[in-house]
Amino acid sequence: MNKKNYALIAIVLVLAGFYVIHFTDWFRPKTIHISHTSRSIRLGGQTGPANNLVFFGLEGDYSLTEVKVVPVAALRTNQLAQPVWHLVSDEGSDDVNQFFYGERIQGMDPAVSGAQPEPLQSGVVYRLFITAGKVRGQQDFQLGASPASTATNP
Repeated sequence: MNKKNYALIAIVLVLAGFYVIHFTDWFRPKTIHISHTSRSIRLGGQTGPANNLVFFGLEGDYSLTEVKVVPVAALRTNQLAQPVWHLVSDEGSDDVNQFFYGERIQGMDPAVSGAQPEPLQSGVVYRLFITAGKVRGQQDFQLGASPASTATNP
């Protein structure tokens, strides 16, 4: 082979590398895509204020290793802000693709033994952090808000 052939091969390899890096997901970190919805419900015979439930959906089944909810305002001043709900698992939870705020997820325990999830406040924006091994995801939400108004990209 002559120098012209080597140059053409080098150009093809550079272009192929550029394509792989910029137009494929091979080198991008994997993320968990999260959706949420919140509902006010009254339990049978309840006469007081309605209970607010926040439901989270994942685009696939994951064996979660950490679930944490933190007020966004607290994160602005302290990256290590105290979570209002925090579950952890050394070996991963059962496969999960949906759950409610405060739910006991099989295979996960509170990060602080005996801790209970704090009630969510209306008008406060919270951030949900999810980890499943090396895969992570996050979603901002608040009670009664539509998912489109609070969505974030990790």
